[in-house]
Amino acid sequence: MRIVVVLAFIGILASLASALFYLMKDKGTTNRTVNALTVRIGLSVVLFLFVLFAHHMGWIESTGFR
Repeated sequence: MRIVVVLAFIGILASLASALFYLMKDKGTTNRTVNALTVRIGLSVVLFLFVLFAHHMGWIESTGFR
């Protein structure tokens, strides 16, 4: 479970870094920045839904704050 979450975070950060790279390199002339940010949003949504699903299935448990 942790490996999946860590890999998703690495993918999100890699997509964010590539968006920054394309923003600096292309100067806004192409859509590569938008595509990289779209991938980042998609990965974030999938990760969030996966965590909700894992909680629903009982694979992870919430501990709460005290």
